[in-house]
Amino acid sequence: MAQMSFSLILLSLTTILSLLIPALHAQSAPAPAPSGPINITGILEKAGQYTTFIRLLNQTQAGNQINNQLNNSNEGMTVFAPTDNAFLNLPAGTLNKLSAQQQVQLVQYHVLPKYHTIENLQTVSNPVRTQATGQDGGVFGLNFTGQGNQVNVSTGIVDVPIYNAVRKNFPLAVYQVDKVLLPVEFFQAKAPAPSPPALNGTKSNSDDDNKAPDASSPANGSGKMSLGFGLVSGLWLMLCYLV
Repeated sequence: MAQMSFSLILLSLTTILSLLIPALHAQSAPAPAPSGPINITGILEKAGQYTTFIRLLNQTQAGNQINNQLNNSNEGMTVFAPTDNAFLNLPAGTLNKLSAQQQVQLVQYHVLPKYHTIENLQTVSNPVRTQATGQDGGVFGLNFTGQGNQVNVSTGIVDVPIYNAVRKNFPLAVYQVDKVLLPVEFFQAKAPAPSPPALNGTKSNSDDDNKAPDASSPANGSGKMSLGFGLVSGLWLMLCYLV
């Protein structure tokens, strides 16, 4: 009987220990380290094949702007990342012909100031504003169309499907595109600058040269007086001769 009681006590202790040991291990295990700040260039470097886009992000400082906005905003962001092949397929000299401001606009044109999933992009209201703006403050927009799981993005110059999601977790979605998204604004002819208005009280020399002489000017009046005096003198001489 005593041996049975001892066995029951031992079994109970074993059961209690088997329950306590995992709990103690769980308490002593370190908590997972918090994720660091999001870095767009780091994400693209890890994915590979985005060297040219990374260079533009760094040159224009757009990469830092994206990181700062991501880590200080609740809206999230969406980036369309052209591959290196997409840049190679541009006409020769395209990037070199862009001004510094246009290079900034080009990079910002690939960024939406809000997080979008593929499903969201199929139902957005076009055009969707990007981070790029013109000198007049006008916003550059993108248009999206979709059917099934396929979504296309159009600039008015370029139309390309959105393929791979490099990153899709909030607050940053990064999608691969196989063409560089060129804004239609880069190809619109600029209106000629208006000519400055003429100053008050000034006249061009051509106007003075082409202006017809005024019949009532003093010079014309003196000519008429000289002609009348000549006629009177002639009549007087004829009378004297006849007498």
